[in-house]
Amino acid sequence: MKVAVTSTGRTMDAQVDPRFGRAACFVVVDTDNMEFEAVENTNVDAGGAGISAAKVVIDTGARAVLTGNCGPNAERTLRAGNITLYTGVTGAVAEAVERFKAGKLTEATGPNVQSHSGMNS
Repeated sequence: MKVAVTSTGRTMDAQVDPRFGRAACFVVVDTDNMEFEAVENTNVDAGGAGISAAKVVIDTGARAVLTGNCGPNAERTLRAGNITLYTGVTGAVAEAVERFKAGKLTEATGPNVQSHSGMNS
């Protein structure tokens, strides 16, 4: 299964970015073999960053997103793409994926921040 992790960098050692729509990039990890690719988030400065970022993640084929925070527009777009959302995730990307694989993360029941909350972070 592929999971997309919001990240401050392009490696498994990078920290989870607490922002979904304005994350620096997404590290997309295949949980079966831990192979990964970094996908640049070109929507960081765009209006509607959350929706645009969600579309990028959907296009990667990921089935889950691990992030710190996610607003309502991005959350709705991810759900429409049949992607499971996990918020409140911290630490290094590799650690987050290991917690996901071990079943130690709780699926989000909705957004955990208001729209546009990542703009000033």
